[in-house]
Amino acid sequence: MAFGVGALAALPMGRAARAATGDYEAMLVNCIDPRFTEGSSGYMAANNMRGRYSQFVIAGGPLGAVHERFASWHGAFWDNLGITAELHNIKRVVALTHRDCGAARLALGAAAVETRAAETASHAEVLRAFSAQVGRRQPRLSVVTGIMDLDGRVDLVT
Repeated sequence: MAFGVGALAALPMGRAARAATGDYEAMLVNCIDPRFTEGSSGYMAANNMRGRYSQFVIAGGPLGAVHERFASWHGAFWDNLGITAELHNIKRVVALTHRDCGAARLALGAAAVETRAAETASHAEVLRAFSAQVGRRQPRLSVVTGIMDLDGRVDLVT
């Protein structure tokens, strides 16, 4: 019996070791808000990336990676992006913010998210800053940015 339990315990490690490197499509950067986990996964699946991306989840998603309010988090994100680029040979970063984001309200202020238009403009500014930083730090990666609505729809930001 003990041998059987030990053999079963070894199985996940074997699978993880084989999956540690390879050619994957992207890294998804999104928010911790539980209302958007299914939508984010759905977006990736709809774009043919199911099982082909790594994920970094942080309050505010890309906002948490670049806004000065969360400066102490930045190193963790950029180090993770570097590692996933090296190990997973990703081609792009998918950066999603979302409507009604508490981290955006804290970092940008209530007026920046008070109306849909203001929220769109504020998120777009953050996403452009994020994209520019990826371009400087990981120039071979392309960046897809978008704002996820409460219904899961994503409006791309260019």
